[in-house]
Amino acid sequence: MPLSEKAIVCACEDVSAHDVDDAIAHGFADIESLKRYTGLGTGPCQGKECMVHCALLCATRTGRPEETVTPFTARPPIVAAPLGIFARGEDE
Repeated sequence: MPLSEKAIVCACEDVSAHDVDDAIAHGFADIESLKRYTGLGTGPCQGKECMVHCALLCATRTGRPEETVTPFTARPPIVAAPLGIFARGEDE
């Protein structure tokens, strides 16, 4: 069954199947390029929810075997932030 253009591929960044198709049509045919062009995988889940779906969609749309589509590179923060920074209230 074909995927609707309106189907959301990355819920965090509201990237649809149409957005991915458009990016591929513009020459962004690998996951890393799709991430940079559409923003998929850059939301709160950091690709944990959408990576597999995006990789399968990329493979299907480009006609490549699924195993050749590599996931994008995880990029953690440069310096770890102490939990206390987030636990403090604004008035402190």
